Amino acid sequence: MAVFVRSVSGVLIILVMIGLGYVLSRRGWFDDQAPKLIARLVTQIALPAYMISTITAKFSAETLKKTLPDLRFPVVSMLIMFGLSILAFHLFRINPKHRGLFESMFLNSNTVFVGLPVNEALFGPKSLPFVLVYYMANTTFFWTLGVYLIQRDGQGDSKFDLKTTLKKIFSPPLLGFMVGVVLVLLDIQLPNWIMQDFSYVGGLTIPLSMIFIGTAIAGAGLQNIRFDRDSLGILLGRFIIAPVLMGCLVLSTGMPLLMKQVFILQAAMPVMTNAPVVSKLYGADADYAAIMVTETTLLSLVVIPILMVIVQHVA
Repeated sequence: MAVFVRSVSGVLIILVMIGLGYVLSRRGWFDDQAPKLIARLVTQIALPAYMISTITAKFSAETLKKTLPDLRFPVVSMLIMFGLSILAFHLFRINPKHRGLFESMFLNSNTVFVGLPVNEALFGPKSLPFVLVYYMANTTFFWTLGVYLIQRDGQGDSKFDLKTTLKKIFSPPLLGFMVGVVLVLLDIQLPNWIMQDFSYVGGLTIPLSMIFIGTAIAGAGLQNIRFDRDSLGILLGRFIIAPVLMGCLVLSTGMPLLMKQVFILQAAMPVMTNAPVVSKLYGADADYAAIMVTETTLLSLVVIPILMVIVQHVA
């Protein structure tokens, strides 16, 4: 019961901030450009600062050296999920116009805007390196395979641009993570005033992320939520198949219990918030992607406490 209460409390913390973003958006506080500005503040400013300040403050070189090799588990999981997404496309008889989007959303999870705040609320800063290990795999898969699949749904041929792809993969959050790791491994101490600035700016990450999700839900419109084959297949993949698969991969290993819990929760996170943006860019069905972001984000607030209890008893 204590685990369930802690899980619900953590989700409620997140829900209040999402609700704030939703209400403010519905009341006209944000124009059409505001969500884009918030997303840029989080991904390009606040999150990199959060990575550097937290990693250097909370972790040692020994801890990081033990953590990074476990990147193989999310990589293997996503490769298997890609194969399963193709199978699910045929089993659910998904609209052919949604094939690439379906497979991409089935495969990738929202590890930053939802995954980071959820794990922070449930486990505290000690979960950060495990969150970031999963993030490294997830962001690489999304900006390579995921974007390629979405392009297939759009107008024109699917093209792979190595320069653009590398720029997306080595994004400010990942670069912030890498800088933090280098500082720890080389035992470099930055001046205290700089670290204080990183800490203050990084503190914006979680509340701004949740307000962004609230504005995204308001923009998509709750009235547009629907449950058909195209959406049920995504829900099955995100909330059942992905966490079960990750559990099968990690539960029998000797990795720390917290890492197992974080990996399983990260696997069960909702659809990437970048999916609608990329869909619109390449002429795919951006409305379908936005609705799935909304549905999976809202349902994750129900799924997470249940999953936490299951993981606690199985692990």
